[in-house]
Amino acid sequence: MVKICCIGAGYVGGPTMAVIALKCPNIQVAVVDISTARINAWNSDTLPIYEPGLDEVVKKCRGKNLSFSTDVEKHVAESDIVFVSVNTPTKTQGLGAGKAADLTYWESAARMIADVAKSNKIVVEKSTVPVKTAEAIEKILTHNSKGINFSILSNPEFLAEGTAISDLLNPDRVLIGGRETPEGKKAIEALRDVYAHWVPVDRILCTNLWSAELSKLAANAFLAQRISSVNAMSALCEATGADVSQVAHAVGKDTRIGPKFLNASVGFGGSCFQKDILNLVYICECNGLPEVATYWKQVIKVNDYQKTRFVNRIVSSMFNTVSGKKIAVLGFAFKKDTGDTRETPAIDVCKGLIGDKAKLSIYDPQVNQDQIQRDLSMKKFDWDHPVHLQPMSPTSVKDVSVVWDAYTATKDAHGICILTEWDEFKNLDYQKIFNDMQKPAFVFDGRNVVDAERLRKIGFIVYSIGKPLDDWLKDMPAVA
Repeated sequence: MVKICCIGAGYVGGPTMAVIALKCPNIQVAVVDISTARINAWNSDTLPIYEPGLDEVVKKCRGKNLSFSTDVEKHVAESDIVFVSVNTPTKTQGLGAGKAADLTYWESAARMIADVAKSNKIVVEKSTVPVKTAEAIEKILTHNSKGINFSILSNPEFLAEGTAISDLLNPDRVLIGGRETPEGKKAIEALRDVYAHWVPVDRILCTNLWSAELSKLAANAFLAQRISSVNAMSALCEATGADVSQVAHAVGKDTRIGPKFLNASVGFGGSCFQKDILNLVYICECNGLPEVATYWKQVIKVNDYQKTRFVNRIVSSMFNTVSGKKIAVLGFAFKKDTGDTRETPAIDVCKGLIGDKAKLSIYDPQVNQDQIQRDLSMKKFDWDHPVHLQPMSPTSVKDVSVVWDAYTATKDAHGICILTEWDEFKNLDYQKIFNDMQKPAFVFDGRNVVDAERLRKIGFIVYSIGKPLDDWLKDMPAVA
């Protein structure tokens, strides 16, 4: 029986291995992690991550051919294929700080694999890594190999959080990169045979190592670029009276462009987009391509500009001060159907409002108080280190309360900020909310989820990103 082990029980490792176990009942799959709390959660009824459909898959396979364990070395030693899905945070100090990926966890995983291996292994990069990481890992493994053969493959994930299980069950493509040697080709075939249990072979793309590593960074950069493009247009729409939704619809009808990722918003978030673009920028700079680096850097600049613009719009609309005013924040996750808050635009928006001394009341159906307080008190990039290595949360951020329903959040508030597009925010009783708010009552819709005209009829002053402005807002420009 083929044995697979995955080092790292996070957003990528857990769901990916669960689906492999589901679709390959003849393969024994072990997910290992040094975090006891995380492994205990995977073995419990309350999984450590929220993802639609994940519960059912895990419960169907756990105890049969899927296990979760902290005995990392045992499972690595016994396996034929080792997936490495550890954190690759952005470096915060030293060479490449603020841009380059920190491969500390990757390197220690590689050294441990070399140390405990007693048989030949296929080692698969699952984490998003810089181009040429495979070469570095290969060197570590071969220099410590004790006569054992290691084949390195790159198999980047293309999951979207919130739809990870359906993405895994029905992927657009599976990408496998390997060395163009007989051993490399054999390793590629072995991994292709795993995915071929449920993925049509024409969707399994096989490339060289460097193409696979770069394709992941390129895909995320292209997607983020589309969001920044439509967000840049949203600012122009507000200035000219155009409607960004109508513009995006017209543009998306062009089959060369297509409609996806053209929703204007307060900005993109998530663990990948910013990190991968910064990584791409650093690689370009290291390879003597400053013009290319500057081009991709601009995608992040526009994203930061959009968040700043949103905060400035709130403050300028509310008589140029939010000091002492209660602002309800609806949504904290970076998008709906996930509890993930990594790089969520809500962090920068909330910090901007706190900086102006607002009192925030935050509600998100999937994010708890500890996570919100941790996010608002942590430094940039600290979030991507394992929890036990993150700085301990300082005392909770003053002027922030976390509540468990939208009506409590909005009661007596001066304004509402919608920062995540949860479906429930479309269907709230806005008349009841309006009656319980201070007047004038403001709604700042950072996701364009509410029916602005209906809310205006109730009496709200509404700001929707990229939409024609209320007369009230026209007199108060958001100067970024």
